[in-house]
Parts: sequence; C-alpha cells; structure tokens
Amino acid sequence: FPFPYAPYAIQERFMAALYGALEQGQVGIFESPTGTGKSLSLICGALSWLRDFEEKKKQEEARLLALEHDGQEEKKLPPSDESFRKGTLEEPGCPESKASAGEPDWITAFVQKKEERDMVDRLKEEQIRRKKREDRLEKIRHNVQLKYAAKRKRSEEEETKRLLQLSKEVLLERGGADGLEQLDHNEEELILDEYESDEERKVVSGLEEDDDDMEEEHVTKIYYCSRTHSQLSQFVHEVQKSPFGKDTRLVSLGSRQNLCVNEDVRRLGALQLINDRCMEMQKNKHEKKSDEEEMEGKKRRVSRTVCPFYSYEQMHFLRDEVLVEVKDIEQLVALGKETKACPYYGSRYAIPAAQLVVLPYQMLLHEATRSAAGISLKDQVVIIDEAHNLIDTITCIHSAEVSGAQLCCAHSQLLQYMERYRKRLKAKNLMYIKQILYLLQQFVSVLGGKKMFYPGANFLFSTPSFSGTELKSINDFLFQSQIDNINLFKVQRYCEKSLISRKLFGFVERYGAPTIVKTNKEKEKLAGLQNFLLSLQQGSDKEGE
Repeated sequence: FPFPYAPYAIQERFMAALYGALEQGQVGIFESPTGTGKSLSLICGALSWLRDFEEKKKQEEARLLALEHDGQEEKKLPPSDESFRKGTLEEPGCPESKASAGEPDWITAFVQKKEERDMVDRLKEEQIRRKKREDRLEKIRHNVQLKYAAKRKRSEEEETKRLLQLSKEVLLERGGADGLEQLDHNEEELILDEYESDEERKVVSGLEEDDDDMEEEHVTKIYYCSRTHSQLSQFVHEVQKSPFGKDTRLVSLGSRQNLCVNEDVRRLGALQLINDRCMEMQKNKHEKKSDEEEMEGKKRRVSRTVCPFYSYEQMHFLRDEVLVEVKDIEQLVALGKETKACPYYGSRYAIPAAQLVVLPYQMLLHEATRSAAGISLKDQVVIIDEAHNLIDTITCIHSAEVSGAQLCCAHSQLLQYMERYRKRLKAKNLMYIKQILYLLQQFVSVLGGKKMFYPGANFLFSTPSFSGTELKSINDFLFQSQIDNINLFKVQRYCEKSLISRKLFGFVERYGAPTIVKTNKEKEKLAGLQNFLLSLQQGSDKEGE
C-alpha cells in the first residue's frame, strides 16, 4: 500500500483487512484505537483497492476488444463489478437457460453474437467517454490560459445580463397600472404564484436541454461519510497529504447552507428558507411562461428572480475544476465565488465521474436527499466513519418536534397572511391555505388549546396547557384530530411546491414584531443564569470590588 511514511503494523493489518473486504464485496466493521492513523489507513487501503480494480477492468476491456478486433468468435460477456472483485468471469449467456427455453441453435447463436456486439460497442463508448474526460481534465490541469478565457467570458455574459435587465425594467415602468391596490416591489414577492398539483401539470419541467450534456455514466467509486462537516474537512486534508492526493477525483458534498455563494440567499439564515429560495429560483429558470403569465407579471411587477450563479457554462467549468484537484468545502466555496458558479450544483454534476465522494450522514441515509443529489449506491463502496453515531443520526433524520406555541404562532401568521392578500390569491391557493389553517387548529385542540373568540376577529388560541406524555398510533391521532378526511400528502406537497413557508416568513418579517416564545426549560435556564449573576453582583458589593 502506498503510504506517506512507514506504516505501523496495526495500520498494515487494517489496510489488508479493508482491501480483502472490498475485494470480496463484503460488509466490514472495523475498530482501531485513537491515534493509530485510522483515516490515513482508510484512504490508502480503499484507494489502493480502487486503483487495482480500475486497472483490472481496463485490462479486461482491452482483452475483449482485442478479441473482437481479431475476429475471434469465442468471446466473453463484460464482467460485472462482483466478478472483478471475486476474480471470476461469466460466459456470455447461460447455455442451460438457452437449452431449457427450447430455442433452435441458430437463434441462440444469433442472440449470443448480438449480445457480444452490443457489449463491444458499449466498451468502445465507455473508452471514448473516459478518454474524453481524462483529456479535458488534463487540459484544464496544465493550461492556465483556459481559466482566464473562461473568466473573461463570464464577465462579458454578466455585463450582457445587466444591460438586458436594465432594458426590461425600462419597459416595465412604461406599463399601465392595474385597479388593484399597488404594492411595492418587495411585497409583490410575498404573493403566492398560481399552483398546479403534479396530477394537473401536463409537462414536468426538468433541467435545461444543455444540462443533459452534464450527465455522465457513474464510475465505480467510494462514498465516505461522517457526522460533521469539520470531520469531513479533516478527512479531505488527509487525502490531500496522502500519495493519492494528486490523482484522485474527489467531490465534497454539503447542504445549501454550507455551499451557497449567493449572498441574497445566504442572508436568509435558516436552512429551510435557503432551500425554498434556491428551489424557487430553479423553478423560475426552468419554467416557460405563457403570454397570460407574462401579462400578469407585468401588471403585478412580479420578480421571477433566477440565480446568477447557475448556468450551463459556469456549471461545466466548475464541475471540471472540482475533479481536477482535491478540494474541501471551504475551498469549493472560494472557487464558486471566484468563478461565479454554484458549488452546490457544480459538485453534484461531478459525482458520476468522481472516484471518492465525501458527504455527511444525512445525505447518504435519507432517500429523498440521496436521490436529489444524484447519488447511486448500486455496486459502489460505502465507508461510514464514526459509525457509533449511526443510530442516533437515523433517528434524528426521521423525527421532528413541534410545540403547541409554534402551532398557535403559525395559525395566527397564516390567517393574517390570507386576510391581507385574499383578493390577490388564486382559488386553489385559498383552498389549500384554509386546509392548513384547519389542520393547525385541530393540532392545537388535541394538545389542549382553547378557542378564544373576540369581536371582529375570527379566533385566537391560548397557549396549550397540555402536560404529561402520551403515545398515539397514527390512526388514533388522525381520528382524534378529526383530520382523517384530508389528504395530508397533497397538503405537504403543496407546502413544498408553492414555497408558502418562505412567503410567510417574508410576510412576518415585514409586518410582524419579532416574537420569541420561550419554553419552560428555557425559562428555567434563564432564571438560573439570572440568579447566578445576581449572586456575583451581591458578592462583589460586599467585598467593595
């Protein structure tokens, strides 16, 4: 095993056992005392196996292509990844299954030859793709002028966009005013857009056509995950110092909160708000507006903001930069700011061609997040560091805690939002908002909250006074809450798609005074702190200091 220094015996044993587990495609559980260089052993052992695996695969491909070139008839199917690990190769097509099907020999021979031709074509395409990728990365690695050319091109594009935006603003200012109450530009963004459910949407918009070029076939890779971003950064630094530091295509993944370089989005602070705003910008970019929507946008002065850090050219450049040199999260963010490209999406486009992907637990263990990031675990290697934290992490990922005070607050805010913009909201938005208000009302009632009626107001809630612990099955909870007739999945989907949480946050930020609801535990902690500070003050008064 290549190692930066002479390894200890325990490190050699660790790497050998790791290599053996990977070679056999097994599950391994490893434990090593603190200070024995576990991270470096993991890196050198796993990447040594990957290097050997890739080399064996290339040799086997070359052998099969040579057989095809020489016109020999007896060839073998492309070995599966499992075959490479175990050192066994399977014959193309299973004779027993052919015979049992009772097919004539000439059909069996034809099918076998077609499979072999398809396999050879697939190998040739894979070789061409690999060669093209390696040439592209090598070119970027050694040609500094390419970077400056790309930077100059980005500056020109930004200037063009700025001038175009100025022209659009001039045109909008000439438009006539509508009979509705005029709202300023910032408040217009708080109004929900027209909503269509998945069933009603005829065309599901995906990535731009150009974005298809960003997709590549997944190569065999190692997914390394740990609990925190600081642990992942330490691991990346170890990779940089290792003998594999210069030749490994490594991708660091993180949340939008860690990787976003758009300051307007970052200053929202909360992870959910950042996610909502980012998705809204992507939606604006991919949706093609109809003439009717265009006219409505002019009337309402709706701002369909798109992210300036997300474009095909920028993503293409950042993806290659990520693969050329090993970078941690901080270096990735710095590169994103320099190249005016989004590291969050750029790193995801680099996943298929990566050899080593570094990511937090949550991204690996949560199916929806994994799918959104384009992570494919089939026939791949997964290394979970600090695995004693695994159960707690899984529990946290699939758990949420909501207090009665939060539910009351949400009901009050959403009710005021609806009253403020009732005339401007579409019928479908009003329907879903009323459903959400009803759900919040029933949840508070279950927790013991009381309705309090006031003249001229719909209703308010007192903070629930529920005490004790009670465990309910889902059905019992639904029936007791009297919400068993509502499709909660459709409501949840509406909340995600319509970005109502972000709109509501903007509304509260604009009109609502900051409200901090303290729980009893927080009050107790605060009281304890106040008593402590008071005792210090009294003590100092006695001593005259």
